[in-house]
Amino acid sequence: MSDGADVPSFKSLLWRGARGRCPRCGEGTLFEGFLDVRDQCPACGLGLGGHDAGDGPAVLAIFILGFAVVGLALFVELTYGPPMWVHIVLWTPFVLGGTVGLLRPLKGITVALQYRFRSTEDDPARP
Repeated sequence: MSDGADVPSFKSLLWRGARGRCPRCGEGTLFEGFLDVRDQCPACGLGLGGHDAGDGPAVLAIFILGFAVVGLALFVELTYGPPMWVHIVLWTPFVLGGTVGLLRPLKGITVALQYRFRSTEDDPARP
């Protein structure tokens, strides 16, 4: 077992995941394409193929965006009372852009948390 010097802190681990970097070394890229997790880190060789984020990042993105859009739409409706087409024009790009902007960091964080808490390979550097 390692002495813990090469194990990233929890905050560092989350930051690496959000940036799409390897959870172990922080140097290699986590994704191949937009949302496909690489089989192996190009920098340190960590096997990433066993990490499966599933629907977790999508569900979290739905919760975050749903809370934001409902709150903002309610504020706009009660303050200005615009017609329905204004809401459609306002919130459609917000939801689409927010979804694209949130999915990759949330998936990276999920993979980083799986690296930290769930072993997918025998890695002596893992705590």
